[in-house]
Amino acid sequence: MNIGVFIPNWIGDVVMATPALRALRRRYPEARLLGIMRPYVAEVLAGTPWLDENIFYQPGAENPDLRSRALIARLRRERLDMVLLLTHSLRTALLAWASGARRRVGYVRNARGWLLTDRLYQPRERRRWIPTPVLNDYLRLTYAVGCLPESPRLELATTADDRRAAELAWQRLAIPPGAQVVAFNSGGAYGAAKLWPTEYFSELARRIVRDTPHHVLVLCGPNERSIAREIVRQADHPRVVSLADEPGSIGLSKACVERACLMVTTDSGPRHFAAAFDVPVVTLFGPTHIAWSENHYRHAVHLQRHVPCGPCQQRTCPLKHHRCMQELSVDEVYREVAALLSSPHRSHAA
Repeated sequence: MNIGVFIPNWIGDVVMATPALRALRRRYPEARLLGIMRPYVAEVLAGTPWLDENIFYQPGAENPDLRSRALIARLRRERLDMVLLLTHSLRTALLAWASGARRRVGYVRNARGWLLTDRLYQPRERRRWIPTPVLNDYLRLTYAVGCLPESPRLELATTADDRRAAELAWQRLAIPPGAQVVAFNSGGAYGAAKLWPTEYFSELARRIVRDTPHHVLVLCGPNERSIAREIVRQADHPRVVSLADEPGSIGLSKACVERACLMVTTDSGPRHFAAAFDVPVVTLFGPTHIAWSENHYRHAVHLQRHVPCGPCQQRTCPLKHHRCMQELSVDEVYREVAALLSSPHRSHAA
């Protein structure tokens, strides 16, 4: 049996899809599971055991092998018995239909219901989607194809190369062996509305290194290096460092989170790395509804300032005041950080 799975595009959604992938593998142990994904997604899932092969596509790519026409030809050659759509776009539903798969399972959204053989519906009220965990929605798709109830536990892996990269970064940043590290993730690809002020992160870092023996490591993607450098500059302490001048990769970020004893993060993809590696995490929510990205991790603290205009789900603050994040104080965040650091949950060491 050949099963194609369209993997989500957002990093956090990919991590939240791991229980669904685990459920599929358990239900179909002899099947050939093909992950259909954007190229960068493979690094998120690297080292995990569920997919037999990755098939890459990138709409509009210069490389014709990544375009839709090549993907359709490849999927037809695979003679797929079934396709699960963990994506909601009309484009991916068209690709699934064009693949020739006899069974196409997905949610009815974006006028694509006619392209599906198995149609699932998400709850709505007055034409608006009711916030429900994406993780649960993915699992519901697997239950529709016969999978047994599965734990919502997120799961990732690191490769030997990832772990070596993290060890080299630790050495270059002069983080001593055995040091306890708090990882910061200050970015948010979704938009500026998710960002906590840089000066707040800097003050939080100063509080941590002043009042505890921990180090602070600021993670960053390619577009967040300047923010990471500014956090370190303002904190002005040798135990506050960043990955801004390291050769960055998703694999390195995963390995650094795996080594950390705690993570403080915006509501962005790497937040879910912490849950997947069983690292306690404080997540700072601004414009987004917590329910959408709830991952059911028991060692997580969600902080959100309730304001009359939120959660608005906007990429930038439409009222220009950004109160939902500006009013989330360093004192409030530090109280939760200190409580988790004193918790007996676990102790990571480099």
